[in-house]
Amino acid sequence: MPDSTPPAPRFLAPAQVAELLSIEIDEVIELVYQGRLRGSRLGSPARWRVEESSLSEYLAEQSEEARRMALWHQANEASFPELWGTSPAQGM
Repeated sequence: MPDSTPPAPRFLAPAQVAELLSIEIDEVIELVYQGRLRGSRLGSPARWRVEESSLSEYLAEQSEEARRMALWHQANEASFPELWGTSPAQGM
């Protein structure tokens, strides 16, 4: 019978996460406090660790936010004639 136990989460040190994201370690800890990354203080002495899966989720969230901002900027730059046509409304 196959083992259906889900794999244990893998944890990264804040320095590893900071290097991957090109940010400072303090910023990684702040992302944990904000709930944007899942992290815990593990071990003895306790040291911060960040769940690797939350890093993937954070990056996907950042990509989606960047995509939405690009679409928003694109929509703001469009002129009304491009959106609604160039002829004035008839019968008003």
